[in-house]
Amino acid sequence: MPRRHDAPRVPARPHDLAHDDAFSRVLYERHGAVLLNFALRLCNGDRHRAEDIVQETAVRAWQHREILDPTTDRVRTWLFTVAHRLVIDHYRARQARPNEVGDGESEERAVPDPAERVVTLRAVLEVMNELTEQQREILIYTYYLGHSVEQTAAALGLAPGTVKSRAHYAMRALRASLRDRAVMD
Repeated sequence: MPRRHDAPRVPARPHDLAHDDAFSRVLYERHGAVLLNFALRLCNGDRHRAEDIVQETAVRAWQHREILDPTTDRVRTWLFTVAHRLVIDHYRARQARPNEVGDGESEERAVPDPAERVVTLRAVLEVMNELTEQQREILIYTYYLGHSVEQTAAALGLAPGTVKSRAHYAMRALRASLRDRAVMD
């Protein structure tokens, strides 16, 4: 039985290998990194499971390549929905069968890739340079140095409300720039 959000089936046209290759390439270039980050969160940092989810999502997108346009951001919603459903389906399947050897709770979780953390840190530092001096200063005091709002206000000679407001707008600008760079979604 088709799900409510599944793409409708259309008759397949003869395979155009160049079109198929271009579809997959554009899909991964535009949405691959964001989809992997989304899947990592859904899979609690288990990179191998997240990569499997991304691959299965890409296969399903490829199966619907006649009606999906990978060059638009609208397809991202469809990809996220499919990935979310796949994670739920895998979770339900694991709950329906008995635990296998190595499925125990004591088993260590996969450690996130340190290279990915370095890339993210570098992107954050680049974006920090795009912020105003006031925004950078507030973020350094509150997030990097770990000062409270009151401590930051005292150090900078500002009212606590001003610190909160500047921190809010600085984080909003930081998130927007990171989204534009596809570092976060």
